[in-house]
Amino acid sequence: MRFGLREVVLLAILLAMPLSSYWLVFRPQNQEIEQAEREIEHKRAMLEKLQVATSRNDTLEGANEEIRQGIIAIEERLPSGKEIGTIVREVSRLAIESGLEQPGMTSGTPAKGSLYWEQPINMTLKGDFDGFYEFLLALEQMPRITRIPDIQIERSKDRDGHLEAEFTLSIYFEGEEQTS
Repeated sequence: MRFGLREVVLLAILLAMPLSSYWLVFRPQNQEIEQAEREIEHKRAMLEKLQVATSRNDTLEGANEEIRQGIIAIEERLPSGKEIGTIVREVSRLAIESGLEQPGMTSGTPAKGSLYWEQPINMTLKGDFDGFYEFLLALEQMPRITRIPDIQIERSKDRDGHLEAEFTLSIYFEGEEQTS
């Protein structure tokens, strides 16, 4: 077999066809496929993040509902400003039922909080320690929100086993909105 110019040209064409096909067709197509695969992978990752976020959405809604119910429960424990007198009478009744003398009470100036008011009441109580302890337990069990920010207890000079207590009882209540 003899190789002439015609055979060399034919061999060059035969070799050029697959190389040119690779460079002009397959290589750009492979790049497009790789780009599409990267986009698909990115979209899958975004979809997984979205699925995680939406699965937390149910738990967040549940947590928000729990918080909302807690706020409602606390607000139910806040009396209106008109009910303060009733609560003061209830505190006085608790003291007498606990075996203490009639408490001395003086009302302080109400202080405004963000969503509530605080009514301080300065109280003096006299009686035995067990009665005072019962009074504090009964005060703690009241359905309304109260606190004792300041307390001073002294042994009674008159009777053994008795005490004299001076403290501030703060009662929290809902204030009526001022409309102008």
